[in-house]
Amino acid sequence: MPVVAAGAILWRKEKSELKVLMIHRTRYDDWSWPKGKLDKGEQVAEAAVRELLEETGLKVSLGVKLYVSEYKLDNGRRKVVHYWAAEVTDAALKKQNFVPDEEVGSFEWLSIPEAKKRMTYKHDNAPLKELERLDEANELKTRPIIVLRHAKATPREEWTKGEATRPLLPAGDVQAAALVNVLAAYSPKFVVTSGWKRCLDTVQPYVKKRKATLLKRSEFTELGAKNGPRRTHKLVHKIALGGQSAVICSHRPALPTVIEALSAYASKSVRKEIDSLDPLKPAEFYVFHLAQGERKPKIVGIEYSED
Repeated sequence: MPVVAAGAILWRKEKSELKVLMIHRTRYDDWSWPKGKLDKGEQVAEAAVRELLEETGLKVSLGVKLYVSEYKLDNGRRKVVHYWAAEVTDAALKKQNFVPDEEVGSFEWLSIPEAKKRMTYKHDNAPLKELERLDEANELKTRPIIVLRHAKATPREEWTKGEATRPLLPAGDVQAAALVNVLAAYSPKFVVTSGWKRCLDTVQPYVKKRKATLLKRSEFTELGAKNGPRRTHKLVHKIALGGQSAVICSHRPALPTVIEALSAYASKSVRKEIDSLDPLKPAEFYVFHLAQGERKPKIVGIEYSED
């Protein structure tokens, strides 16, 4: 089994110049991107955010995924590192609480040319090149729209009180609780959900913990998407054009309609990727990263919840 780790290239603009943060690890006397191994039970996205906080003292949200680096360690084991882009806002910078320790002794904000000269390992260049490409294309600053299928619910054949009230199973409650930290890695501010109980119960733990705005919409119920797909499309477009990060929580039969509407913001190549997406299982989600360009939003990256 490979060693799995997660991290990010932290970036910000200083007088229109792109700067990135590199850490100096005292133990190894090297310069690299902040990252670390997963704790037991963590998904890669939540591990990335935790490691960034531990190693840099910065609380950030993940942007578009940059690269998955694979290389051999000195002991012969294979290491797989997932990298995201993560913008550091002025507010986050003011709240930074960095304490040097045995792991990370210092950090520096560097220009791209400076970072290329400073980095110790060749494999650290690949995610930087992708970050640079996105910046040149004006696609680095993004916001997420997360399409989520509700957690595991009581089977239809075991529930006779109507689809709108069918609840989660105990296993579904566990999934809903586990979603909190994973969704928080992207910090969606709005949760727009089907008003049916299994969807509401899936998102409530996140809404409560993160104080997100909750909106119930009939367009995302099974019946709403089936009988009024145009209304569902219209609502998805409103969310996509609204400029805010969001979760859309819906049902298996309705999800293709939601994703079809989002594909309007994709290039031909990305639309092919969307068309090939596998159906989501309970509590799984896709993250669509929309670039914040001057024109209409553009999908520049797609993640699966377990990637």
